[in-house]
Amino acid sequence: MAGKAESRRIIDQVFILLGCAMVVAFLFIGGLAWYGYSFAVSSVHDELASQKVYFPQVGSASFSAAEYPTLQKYAGQLVDDGPKAKAYADDFIGHHLTKVAGGKTYSEVSALAAKDPTNTQLQQQKATLFQGETLRGLLLGDGYAYWTFGQLALYASIGCFVAAGVMAILVFMGLQHKSQL
Repeated sequence: MAGKAESRRIIDQVFILLGCAMVVAFLFIGGLAWYGYSFAVSSVHDELASQKVYFPQVGSASFSAAEYPTLQKYAGQLVDDGPKAKAYADDFIGHHLTKVAGGKTYSEVSALAAKDPTNTQLQQQKATLFQGETLRGLLLGDGYAYWTFGQLALYASIGCFVAAGVMAILVFMGLQHKSQL
């Protein structure tokens, strides 16, 4: 019977050590994920805020509630986070771009402009669509996408910290069990 208790004590010790290693690993990974979250969100905020892009004010002629119902909650606000960047890119710039050349995209207008290089209207539409689609792409890619990656890192860090807490409890329970043998 003594041999069985000793082997059980050794098994408990191995699991306690593994549990401690997992706690440390979860805390380390959680810390890295938290840093990634903090870096992504603050970088996106700082870059967007430095551009000083604002949603139009409520009641302005270019920002009617009928035309932009989903954007009214952002009226007058600075575009300084991922959700605002996405809303501005998709619902404000995207909406304006559909009016430039009857809903044609930059690539469609560019192809038409290449066939008719003297057509100033096509050349202006091409330039407007290029600038609008570039800004829209930057807001979606550099603003919304990185912000989203930051949010995912936040959730990962929280999950790791919770897992570290659970493992710490299990290690404590293992220590209690080992002491009772």
